[in-house]
Amino acid sequence: MRKVNVFAGFMAATLMLAASSFGQDEKEGRGQAVVTIVPKHAGDSVGSVSAQDLKLKVNGKDTAVTSLTPLRGSQDALELVVLLDDSSRASLGNQGNEIASFIQSLPPTARVALVYMRFGRAVMAGPLTADHSQVVRQLHIPAGSPGSNGSPYFCISDLAKHWPGGDGAARREVLMVTDGVDEYDRRYDPDDPYVQASVNDAVRAGLVVYTIYFRGQGRADNTRYANDAGQNLMLQLTDATGGRSFWEGFGNPVSFQPYLDDLSRRLHNQYELSFVTRFSGKPAIEQMKLKLSTPGTQVDAPQEVLVGYAGIAEK
Repeated sequence: MRKVNVFAGFMAATLMLAASSFGQDEKEGRGQAVVTIVPKHAGDSVGSVSAQDLKLKVNGKDTAVTSLTPLRGSQDALELVVLLDDSSRASLGNQGNEIASFIQSLPPTARVALVYMRFGRAVMAGPLTADHSQVVRQLHIPAGSPGSNGSPYFCISDLAKHWPGGDGAARREVLMVTDGVDEYDRRYDPDDPYVQASVNDAVRAGLVVYTIYFRGQGRADNTRYANDAGQNLMLQLTDATGGRSFWEGFGNPVSFQPYLDDLSRRLHNQYELSFVTRFSGKPAIEQMKLKLSTPGTQVDAPQEVLVGYAGIAEK
């Protein structure tokens, strides 16, 4: 993530206050996260929000927020991957125009890539590029082969470990369209090791993951049990990274447009939050909880965040 410039006096005072609360065997750790602040009611706008309006806990302990920077204008560096499950039903092609319009509507500077899930890998259809028309031309109807995705969580881990962008200042966002079913364990298991691994990899890579539920091929994907498991596993992933899961009951949505409109609104209302906290000396993923006191607004923040030495949370 980018380094954030703040007023020297405020920064020094904040760091001195934070350092004074550390124990003798504790060091100063730092972290960063992309958070989304949107109005509670449609049509309203977000007013002025500052770091003083936030209450942050990391690993259950009060934590000093050092800055809150709107990701707009010169700070609006965005890398977005649209990750499509190639084992989805061919009817996903009916949403192609909506996905294309969404990609075309992104800011001209946004770099986008289309990636397909195939046998546990994230297969690039092309490079990250600001040429949105080029990305749209790479859209195709899914192969629709049952089970060909392996596990969507393998694909997230693969993408996180081999993120195609090289801009350390850019926020990394993923829109994943899949049924969320882990083919290696179709039951709902909150401790599913592949899901936990994907969360860990996504958090370390600084990804914000959004999901749209869309059923795949195969008999297993026709069961309510598998559908429920897939939706809940995807919710774990999006909650951990600060994204959101979209679904419409247990069937495929008639249209993606409401979800894509909401996603666009969220991408335009994101901030980079930086903080200092207690640190034992080894970079680690910690639990995070953020509350916002500004009236008429709500905040979506990752539930897990990487904490380390200064710079360890920067991509």
